[in-house]
Amino acid sequence: MDSSAELSSSESAARADLVKIYRAALDAVDPARLIGRALDGAIDSTVPELIADASRVFLLAIGKASAAMASETEHCLGNKIVNGLAVVPKTDGRPLYAASPESKIRFLAGGHPQPDQSSMAAAHAVREMLGTITADDLLIVALSGGASAMCTMPPPGVTLDDKIAVAAALSRAGASIRELNVVRKHLSILKGGRIVTLCNGARVLGLVLSDVPGNDLATIASGPTAVDWSTYGDAISVLKRRAVWGRAPESVREYLERAVAGEEAETLKSNDPACDRVTNVIIGDNGLALDGAERAATALGYHPQRWKELHGEANDVGRKLGEYLREITHERVCVIAGGEPVVTVRGGGRGGRAQQCALAMNIELGMIARENRIEALFAGTDGIDGPTDAAGAFASPSVVKRGESAAVSAQVSLARNDAYNFFKTTGDLLVTGPSGTNVSDVFIGLVNY
Repeated sequence: MDSSAELSSSESAARADLVKIYRAALDAVDPARLIGRALDGAIDSTVPELIADASRVFLLAIGKASAAMASETEHCLGNKIVNGLAVVPKTDGRPLYAASPESKIRFLAGGHPQPDQSSMAAAHAVREMLGTITADDLLIVALSGGASAMCTMPPPGVTLDDKIAVAAALSRAGASIRELNVVRKHLSILKGGRIVTLCNGARVLGLVLSDVPGNDLATIASGPTAVDWSTYGDAISVLKRRAVWGRAPESVREYLERAVAGEEAETLKSNDPACDRVTNVIIGDNGLALDGAERAATALGYHPQRWKELHGEANDVGRKLGEYLREITHERVCVIAGGEPVVTVRGGGRGGRAQQCALAMNIELGMIARENRIEALFAGTDGIDGPTDAAGAFASPSVVKRGESAAVSAQVSLARNDAYNFFKTTGDLLVTGPSGTNVSDVFIGLVNY
């Protein structure tokens, strides 16, 4: 069903504005531009000094933005880079990335959202490169969201399937990204600051595009270059708190219990001398994207308002934002928010957290009169919301009724976590393809447009 035919000209124009504002948010966190600013010292003045002092520079880029981050780093530093790896998202058989023949960077695929054998192969290649670095060198680690899955090496005795099973169970239980990564980094050879301990005393420069609210370096990409505040005991506590411990594979429970008993080395802690060799720089985050959205909204004639962070259960976030929009009386208001809601999966449907938020909002907005002028969008900045081909979905007072006309229930779809199929039927998905960046989710709501 194509909803565009049922939208009025003003509704269609409002949605066009939503997309313009969304794209402005993405432009504000363009990874190539941010890498260029970082290497020039515009974000942290010590970065050029670190590069100048190094005998050689090695590059490791991992995550959804790794292709642009790696290519721009090589463009800026040229022959200073002697070797590099970029782990980029798998592309279903399409070329990974068109590097120049002279490039020193090797591009590898990594599975996402679930790690797979390509993620393991990428991790082995990373570990092999780290072994060639010396204390006089500099390792630049360009990180972005998705790296935890795309480059994975479980500890001995724990299989990849075991680790996948634990992560999937935690996600279904509504675990936050912070909780999820506490467990993942303690079931890893590379995460939790361990890259720092594997590069033979070299200096490490982390250039980090944050997809985590609050920019906690230990959580972003499971913190491969960061001091870790969590312990093996914390990993067990997360699994028990989310009722996953008893269902976790025996190999995982045994490994974590041995580790708590002191039989396995902990992740990088602040008292480790290796910390003195590390500089981590946040080059972009969700706030930067929201700034870009706010500028675009202002240019389009809206009065921007910031809502609090998108945090908590997606159903609650969508409903509360819907209530908030309903109370706005001023003309041409644009409400902007960002963050990372969670979805506790109770049904067997298809969707993502942005679509779940949008569906909950649509139910709330469906209770008001059609003449209320509200159009909104929830979307992931990576262009991929959950295991779907959609970036997110639109919300307005008319969506639920269009669903009813097409014999799909918004309430039933919400309960089944089947937002994708609901919006596919009503024609209210936003499909953009992968954006090449990733700073969590954004919400844009236009009221009295």
